[in-house]
Amino acid sequence: MKPPTQLKRRQFLKNVTTIAGAAGALRLAGVSATLRAYGQGAAKPKPVILTTDIGDDIDDTWALGLLLKSPELDLKLVLGDFGKSQYRSKLLGKFLQTVHHAGVPIGIGIDTEPRGDGPQAGWLKDYELSSYAGKVRQDGVQALIDVVMKSPEPVTIIAIGPMPNVAAALEREPKIAERARLVGMYGSVRRGYEGNKNVSAEWNVKAAVKACQKALAAPWDITITPLDTCGLVTLEGERYQRVRDSKDLIASTIIENYRIWSKNNKAPSDAAEKHSSVLFDTVAVYLAISQDLCRMEKLGIRVTDDGFTRIDDQAKQMQVATEWKSLDGYRDFLADRLTGKPS
Repeated sequence: MKPPTQLKRRQFLKNVTTIAGAAGALRLAGVSATLRAYGQGAAKPKPVILTTDIGDDIDDTWALGLLLKSPELDLKLVLGDFGKSQYRSKLLGKFLQTVHHAGVPIGIGIDTEPRGDGPQAGWLKDYELSSYAGKVRQDGVQALIDVVMKSPEPVTIIAIGPMPNVAAALEREPKIAERARLVGMYGSVRRGYEGNKNVSAEWNVKAAVKACQKALAAPWDITITPLDTCGLVTLEGERYQRVRDSKDLIASTIIENYRIWSKNNKAPSDAAEKHSSVLFDTVAVYLAISQDLCRMEKLGIRVTDDGFTRIDDQAKQMQVATEWKSLDGYRDFLADRLTGKPS
């Protein structure tokens, strides 16, 4: 196995059991009350856009499911980013239609490299995007711009993949940065993959460095979860069993995709029956709802040309989730949300 500093997100499934127990003792006294408050407030749901490289790592599928299970968020558009535009759009379409959320518009991303499909392609057999009951925008970049510019209130862009489409939207209409905020899964600040003390060139940054540099330097409010926090999130034991065995439609559709992904990703044959992979992207969705379970720091973050995210006081300031206050509290939140259990 390659050293952790060279690993990509997509190489982690075999290592999750060592991560799952990290920080298990850190449960805060106020966590239960915080979780009970989710979904009960009278606040109007926040309009959000999801940009995602769904169909490569399975955590994007988990993140989409979590977003759909979060009443605090009003999903206005999903946009496949980082190539494979037809594959990603079809996966978004079939997932949304399967779980009865076909009212969500889909934006087709820029048709760039990489092309082709990925490890969830088997789930798409015989599915055509033309059968999607909702609206499909051929120009996904313009769809993102339109949602932001026409919204009567600020839009949260939840970005969980490399960002060529986000960068293109900023280039085409810079004013979106005045009317939106960015919440994303990016970087490695003090810890790398698997909690390693050596920081890593994290995949979402390294895969499209120029796009990430543009997006993370834009004049909007930015919140990120780097590997320091999101790289520790897995579900196993009773929490995972509840999701795996749940009759909830969104949870069961995630698990169906996870089983297909595992087989095609050369994971251990029983992986999808025992534990999740590392669920990096779900934390970005959580941060669009709340920051209560994380320690947040305001840091200047500079994206280097080789894909690292360095702390730099002269760089763009953003909110960074650098540590968990309660990792187990988040695992409970995630399992409860996905299974429909009231918090």
